Amino acid sequence: MQNEENRSIPAVGDAYSSFFTLHSAFPMTTDAQILTALRAANDGGVSGAQLAEQLGISRAAVWARIEELRSLGYDIEASPHLGYRLVSAPDLLHADDLLARLGKTKIVGRDIRVFQETSSTNDVAEKLARDGVKEGVVVFAESQTCGRGRLGRKWTSPGKRGLWFSVLLRPAVRPQEATRLTIASVTALARAIRLQTGVVPEIKWPNDILLRGKKVAGILTEMGAETDRVKHVVLGMGVDVNQAAGDFPPELRKIATSLKIESGETVDRPALAAVIMRELDRDYARACSPKFAELADEWEAQCVTLGRNVTIHIGDRTVAGRAESLDDDGALLVRTQHGRLERITGGDVILEK
Repeated sequence: MQNEENRSIPAVGDAYSSFFTLHSAFPMTTDAQILTALRAANDGGVSGAQLAEQLGISRAAVWARIEELRSLGYDIEASPHLGYRLVSAPDLLHADDLLARLGKTKIVGRDIRVFQETSSTNDVAEKLARDGVKEGVVVFAESQTCGRGRLGRKWTSPGKRGLWFSVLLRPAVRPQEATRLTIASVTALARAIRLQTGVVPEIKWPNDILLRGKKVAGILTEMGAETDRVKHVVLGMGVDVNQAAGDFPPELRKIATSLKIESGETVDRPALAAVIMRELDRDYARACSPKFAELADEWEAQCVTLGRNVTIHIGDRTVAGRAESLDDDGALLVRTQHGRLERITGGDVILEK
């Protein structure tokens, strides 16, 4: 073992020891705790001695974990005077690093699982739901072979270009209130995109995020329910992050875009993932409480569907009219040409020009 520092750095030590105390209810791996400490230090360093003491392992074991993180692409400097310092992180979804970036949440992200490839993250989350896994688990995949959107449409999920993930929730709501979760997820996603990139997204009811009229993200909500109660909900999210125009299939290039195309800059995918989970955790709590009205107001302020003439295909049925508002459960209220107010909980929405 070499190049680690023996001197204590109180300010940094206070920062990460308080984090470990804060998260004692949610056990973290050694690597996650090391990354948490390095990130808490910002541009400063963390001594190997302090890490060893806080983690309850030897300094040699700390060094071994640092070497493992380096092998994954983390640039970690070691200095006799400053200790270990995180210089840069790779563009990969790494569960330990996502936990370190996320910080404290109540529900969403307390368990994070990452796959290099899977058929669909919704399929994985659905299996976890059937296996009785607690709510809050988030399943990421670097790529999906059978990613899907609403109405059975295929969702193109190229490797390491976007964020493809699903969240398992077990809300204490009635089945007719489940639309609230779609509203919460799309509002949280739009806010996270704005916070992380500076671009200003718009929402198309019920589950699309648009930038300059093109789709950049979508949400697929799948539910397991009985007559009077929701057993679980799986929120599947797809965000086109760093695709170039040529990365989209020809048939999608006129209607799809990415955050990189719209912002002109490569986006830090792990950082964005952490912000999305943090905002979703906040809005999930609001969706399941009397504060849903506040959430609905925020959603309405960004929604390009309201006030527009729409045509909605619901199976073999078509509803046409003017989209007026959301009801208390998050359903869309449409005033038809006959003056009747229709309550719509799902369907394929076409915005009329």
